[in-house]
Amino acid sequence: MHNQIKIGGRKIGKNFPPLVIPEIGINHEGSYLKAKTMIKDAYKSGAECVKFQCHIIDDEMIKNNVIPANAKESIWNIMKRCALTEEEEVKLKDYTEKLGMIYLSTPFSREAANRLEKMDVCAYKIGSGECNNLPLIKHIASFGKPIILSTGMNNIQSIRKSVSILKSAKIDFALLHTTSMYPTPYDKVRLGALNDLKSNFPNTVIGLSDHSIGNYTCFAAIPYGALILEKHFTSNKKWKGPDIQVSIDPNELQQLIEGSKAIKQALDGKKNILDGEQPTIKFAYSSVVTTRDIKKNEIFTEKNIWVKRPGTGEIPALKYDKILKKRAKKNIPKNKQLSYSDIS
Repeated sequence: MHNQIKIGGRKIGKNFPPLVIPEIGINHEGSYLKAKTMIKDAYKSGAECVKFQCHIIDDEMIKNNVIPANAKESIWNIMKRCALTEEEEVKLKDYTEKLGMIYLSTPFSREAANRLEKMDVCAYKIGSGECNNLPLIKHIASFGKPIILSTGMNNIQSIRKSVSILKSAKIDFALLHTTSMYPTPYDKVRLGALNDLKSNFPNTVIGLSDHSIGNYTCFAAIPYGALILEKHFTSNKKWKGPDIQVSIDPNELQQLIEGSKAIKQALDGKKNILDGEQPTIKFAYSSVVTTRDIKKNEIFTEKNIWVKRPGTGEIPALKYDKILKKRAKKNIPKNKQLSYSDIS
């Protein structure tokens, strides 16, 4: 079906609430127990899934001294410290699935992708850094599983090359708009880029992987058509970790999940009167009423008739001007809702 994919048993499309992906990533700092705590906390917040990162350092990068903008040590040292063992990842996946959640992970190398395939993950998340890593995308696509692709640091031309690989593999896929700045200033989030993705890749599930502070921009992305919302996640913002600064905590995660469902339900519709508004109409509308006793043949003026609640009278407020200057057919007491039978 157009504009709909399925990951695990979860359908993602315009008829469903957005899928919120709490990214534990490497916030566990290599600690299995911290990782497990974050899974449990995401579960308690109502999450349907969690996402990790799979790092097999020697296959991912050569030893280097490159320091990320949001860090004080080299990317090599960070990843070496934060990498989990295969055995730990298998146990975390089992724990996630026992709680009824979907286990997602981002492979950063061919060996990492092979490990996740051996673990039988139901789908793959590819990060922005690999969005134009065509050999790796081709390798992951060959598994035939759905792919969620982040598109930070890439433009439409480079994304198009990746998308053609995914289409050739005939797999379900989604594209996430991302700004790879940590944290992302609000004026660099560029939600309008979701429109670019929609117009260039019609009938594709789109979403937002967000690195700005708080949930504001995720909520705002929903009217733009975002069906997947991804945020870094931590159990405790006082913990140390590479992405803690841009992470939401369990309370914010719960708000994001509940809020995104509410916003999705509130979208669409037209400016018409609903059946459900009728009970309110009865008391909230006004009717034409007399403001003093009126004698037979007296002319209706602003001094003897006005509009008051409730709206249960025969003559609604919007007909008031048409009643002025007409005559009373009989004596009418003060504070009576006017009827057409009262008018000559």
